[in-house]
Amino acid sequence: MGLESKPLSTLRGKASYELADFPVPTGREETWRFTPLSRLRGLHDGTAVVSGNVVVHVDAAPEVSVETVGRDDPRIGKAYAPTDRVSVQAFTSFEKATVITVPKEAVITSPIVVNLRGEGGGAVYGHTVVVLAPLAEAVVVLDHQGSAVYADNVEFVVGDGATLKVVSLQDWADDAVHVSQHHAHLGRDATFKSFVVTMGGDLVRLSPSVSYTGRGADAELNGLYFVDAGQHIEHRLLVDHTVPDCRSNVDYRGALQGEDAHAVWIGDVIIRVEATGTDTYELNRNLILTDGARADSVPNLEILTGEVAGAGHASASGRLDDEHTFYLQARGIPYDEARRLVIRGYFAQLIQKIEVGEIRDRVLAAVEAELNS
Repeated sequence: MGLESKPLSTLRGKASYELADFPVPTGREETWRFTPLSRLRGLHDGTAVVSGNVVVHVDAAPEVSVETVGRDDPRIGKAYAPTDRVSVQAFTSFEKATVITVPKEAVITSPIVVNLRGEGGGAVYGHTVVVLAPLAEAVVVLDHQGSAVYADNVEFVVGDGATLKVVSLQDWADDAVHVSQHHAHLGRDATFKSFVVTMGGDLVRLSPSVSYTGRGADAELNGLYFVDAGQHIEHRLLVDHTVPDCRSNVDYRGALQGEDAHAVWIGDVIIRVEATGTDTYELNRNLILTDGARADSVPNLEILTGEVAGAGHASASGRLDDEHTFYLQARGIPYDEARRLVIRGYFAQLIQKIEVGEIRDRVLAAVEAELNS
């Protein structure tokens, strides 16, 4: 008698470390249909010439190990295998990787700040690994600035009972292109909280994903983006529940203004047959502030077991609510200020979840600058 076949997910594509396993995308594939391939500057088809540089500087407490390693380091690729052409191109092309390790039971009270600054504007590839040993606690900030055509992979390995909080800021110059995979690999009773802020860049495509290896793990994925005229900002999330009694919660919110401002949000959640007791919810909201802006929002929930604690998703894209601004205007507040107050309120609850006060203030200031532009 053969092994009993299990239902396969339609949301999880193949994973491989080999470039030959991923054909050059044409834009007709589901994974690439929203992405303007011509603006990737060769990252997707192998024509990008490495001519730029991203300088990496890590500020961390003495207990934290920070290493620059070569491609043969055994910790690279242990938690994640690439799932698209650009990701595997980055995996096969980077020269040096940054590996950050927090030892067992260490509680790091100051944020580990990884500054990544693009120089020269040319193409470059990177790789980062963050490892938290069991019962460790840390906050990591990934701060992207400058100009580059940058493709990279980031692996977060969160050990049993460990807690990792990550803030990733895409604050690139106006001409930058950034395509990145962030993957969190969670142990038993691990906690992972991610906050992605994307405002800068010509084209940014960020793909956070989560996998589970033990019961009781908890993932919270939050995101905020503000898209201006001509910008393409894309977030593609995948949460793959493969073990029982784990949780995930997703909340991404964006605002768009200007001609050809384009936001894409894809939220894929899989609950496998064996993932009984899963509790999951995903939400995406888009506030369209002007004509000519476009938001594509696609939540997908694939449930392969009937024994779940909760599963749901919601998506909404629309214009500023006239009733809200009218309410404020009726109390003597001018329209422009009323508009700013409503948009601040739309983002405020989410921004308060940012763990680092300095970063929280910076994001608030960036939102204010967008509203005044």
